[in-house]
Amino acid sequence: MTPPTHDELARVVRDHAGRLAAALIPLVGDFTDAEDLVADAVEAALTHWPADGIPERPDAWLYTVARRRGLDRLRREHRHRRRLALVAWPAEPEPDARLRLIFTCCHPALPRAAQIALTLRVVCGLTTTQIARAFLVPESTVGQRITRAKRKIRDAGIPYRIPGPDELGSRLTEVLAVIYLLFNEGYLPTGDQPAAAHDLTDDAEFLAALLHQLMPAEPEPAGLLALIRLHRARAAARFTGDHEIVRLQQQNRALWDHTAIADAGRLIARAAALRRPGPFQLQAAIVACHAEAASWEDTDWAQIVVLYDILLHLAPSPVTRLHRAVALRYLSGPAAALAETDALAADLEHYHLLHATRAELLRDLGDHDRARLAGARALGLATNPAERRLLRRRLAWS
Repeated sequence: MTPPTHDELARVVRDHAGRLAAALIPLVGDFTDAEDLVADAVEAALTHWPADGIPERPDAWLYTVARRRGLDRLRREHRHRRRLALVAWPAEPEPDARLRLIFTCCHPALPRAAQIALTLRVVCGLTTTQIARAFLVPESTVGQRITRAKRKIRDAGIPYRIPGPDELGSRLTEVLAVIYLLFNEGYLPTGDQPAAAHDLTDDAEFLAALLHQLMPAEPEPAGLLALIRLHRARAAARFTGDHEIVRLQQQNRALWDHTAIADAGRLIARAAALRRPGPFQLQAAIVACHAEAASWEDTDWAQIVVLYDILLHLAPSPVTRLHRAVALRYLSGPAAALAETDALAADLEHYHLLHATRAELLRDLGDHDRARLAGARALGLATNPAERRLLRRRLAWS
């Protein structure tokens, strides 16, 4: 047997240790203690796996080691009897346990940015680097937010539970944001994975469906679930066999899951009937305009721009304005879209899609020198390998 390389060990540990802390919290009852057990299990893996090989179920191996050490700790502290019933494999507890943990992390006593960062790190297993890229902030900032949030939960004795009906609404916005960011990271990871991380998108859809089941009278969980399903419905056409991105206008729509698209459309309609529009419903409606069009040429760009206008009224953001500018290109032409894009330069200077969009618009307008400069800037900022390959191809065409 060939011993695993350092990179192989690091990848397996990263893939399987990230969410282990969430599974251990019911056992030890504390974020810090759970992460200590994970660190112990990782240390044991890095000691044994180079000689013994990576086990067939690395997640089970890590969980078993962490669980044993947790039980040893509980026995030493004479608390094991009342917690022993909570210990079981598989590492995922009952279906709503991760949702309970999300609501714990999204307690109103924590700042919103800390709520989301903590949940993505502890519940979803994203790295601090991935979270920093999702927020477009320095990695050190995310680390500080997570540390302070854990300390606040511990010191304030915030309970590990789904809140009662009178408390749900105040935490819903943050919980929705966490699930959406989790889906985004899985749909096109920010790190060095080749394409989509399907386990994260599975997790996001599962949690969104669970939240919709928990709160059927709230339209936004339905909107988020529809949005996730619409994006996943196009998954088979998004990449070539070599993990190259296929842009929407070139995708083979026969490969799309039209049953899932229809199901998502019904979710959007039911949410709309509640007459409380929200950002996720509007985003789902925009994606539905693309998904329900028979061809690229049949896309209803006027409707998409209107939906973006409403979305900007409800939840203004520079990224949403950029997406509207992309749609405006097909409605009013590249010059109008470029003016909108250039107005976002200060807000999105370090966002690769701003520069990629500018490159395309400048190319449409015949300004190839500036298009190459914008394309090179986009390539320098992009981190996903599939996106970088696409940007290199487009830069070569300039």
